[in-house]
Amino acid sequence: MDGVLWYVLTGTRGGANRVRILKALDERPRNANKLAEALEVDYTTVRHHLDVLCDNDVLRKQGGDYGAIYLPTDRARQHWDTVEQIMEKVE
Repeated sequence: MDGVLWYVLTGTRGGANRVRILKALDERPRNANKLAEALEVDYTTVRHHLDVLCDNDVLRKQGGDYGAIYLPTDRARQHWDTVEQIMEKVE
């Protein structure tokens, strides 16, 4: 998982936005619309990054498709020390 985290959060062009998304969701789980507002990022951009993070088992969504709340997965939480290292490096 550590390698996946480093790749998804630093090895691609969207990594910095994904780090911002993870940090915001760690503070408070929310849906894509609220996340886009909080980060001042286009909604479709946020949805793309949420999909990438879900596809890589970093986030999971809870609830229906529209209005679903996003949360870090248990697997991501087990490796949260790596996530925090990445956050520090990206900032």
